[in-house]
Amino acid sequence: MTKSDTPTHLPAFISKMKAAGLQPVVTDTFAYYYNKVISGETGFIYDNEISRVVADEVADSDALGAYTKAGKQALPHTVRITLNGGLGTGMGLTTAKSLLEVRNGKSFLDIIAEQSRIAGVRLALMNSFSTHEDTAAALAKINASPLTFLQHKFPKILQDDFAPAVWHRNPELEWNPPGHGDIYTALLTSGMILKLLNEGIRYAFISNSDNLGASLDLSLLGYFAQEKFPFMMEVAERTPADCKGGHLARHSSGRLILRESAQCPECETDAFRDIRRFGFFNTNNLWINLKFLEELIEAHKTVRLPIIVNPKTLDPRDENSPKVFQIETAMGSAVSLFEGATAVKVPRTRFFPVKKCNDLLLVRSDYFIFTQDGQLQLNPDRRSDRVIISLDPKYYGRIDQFDARFGHVPSLAGCESLTVKGDVRFENNVKIKGNVSIKNTGRTQAAVKEGTVIEHDLVF
Repeated sequence: MTKSDTPTHLPAFISKMKAAGLQPVVTDTFAYYYNKVISGETGFIYDNEISRVVADEVADSDALGAYTKAGKQALPHTVRITLNGGLGTGMGLTTAKSLLEVRNGKSFLDIIAEQSRIAGVRLALMNSFSTHEDTAAALAKINASPLTFLQHKFPKILQDDFAPAVWHRNPELEWNPPGHGDIYTALLTSGMILKLLNEGIRYAFISNSDNLGASLDLSLLGYFAQEKFPFMMEVAERTPADCKGGHLARHSSGRLILRESAQCPECETDAFRDIRRFGFFNTNNLWINLKFLEELIEAHKTVRLPIIVNPKTLDPRDENSPKVFQIETAMGSAVSLFEGATAVKVPRTRFFPVKKCNDLLLVRSDYFIFTQDGQLQLNPDRRSDRVIISLDPKYYGRIDQFDARFGHVPSLAGCESLTVKGDVRFENNVKIKGNVSIKNTGRTQAAVKEGTVIEHDLVF
């Protein structure tokens, strides 16, 4: 059976979504993408459709200091929107990742709320159905009351016949988050965009909750507001470590475009990863003019982004469970929808997401410092501008394992790279300097003793 002659199961999907209480605009959006899937749409963006973006086309944030005054003037009309839908399952978490402790007893959410309060900017959170209750309880404890709205969900599609996935063991697994591109529909269906506009809010800065480098920058806000851009994407220079992430390109239509790895055909992987050709990656820090967004929604009734068809197993922890397609979108891909959208190059300090325990170790260490206004900054006394951390996933993959072995975080200000293999626990006041590999070849846990300074490889 080919996709062209596949019988549509769309009515069954619509019924399922209505029963789950999803609004018509959400079901209509899913139907739009579902019809693309059964017609053979892959969401691929081919190399011959795009060209590179050169440095001269992208403003450098380092040269935008003169816009700070305009940023201060625009601040009362600005909202900071934080994407807070992730559970952090990749780190063994079952609650919102933003509730994970970062330092001194403060979580990502604590720090973001504090940053926003000190900056004097309105804060809004886009939660998922999985994170909403945990987040509400945490906010009550710190006496914070940001605006909140909910991300939607899409039903998973069986790969073999394009029918709705059914999983009686855990019906929640029949659904998937539709990617952070859902933010535009969620702003509409929640009434949030109308509420903000009615309160005089015109500019939205959007970032992920696990990226503490993404504080609201007044010079960037001023540049965005004064130059009247409808949409601005923060990008950073790609390195070999970033070759798998989404990159900026220029579409044959002349507009900027974001191409994610899932939108690249396998035969063009080498071109996708060529950092000399595609030199900028999307940091997922975005600036949106809400008035332009409202006009776009009014014209099209929703925001329909380029589709990402993500092949998965129905239960991500069971490779023998049925194969499904997840329909997703990326919020950065909206750059192609706005006439006059732009990009700005920012330093990597504005992009340090915590996806794994490796990242968390660096953020918790003295490689970073937190300023009095809650900003995450590189330690000026650090030895290297880039530290590579590789922890044995068998012993450090989950947060409970990580915390048991890193109850005391070593000093990494003098570190250039750290690799840990085997079961190793770190005691207090340990310093790692230079390039270090620590390996435990034994069957029992080894300990790096209190006060140890490690400058060379260590084997237990």
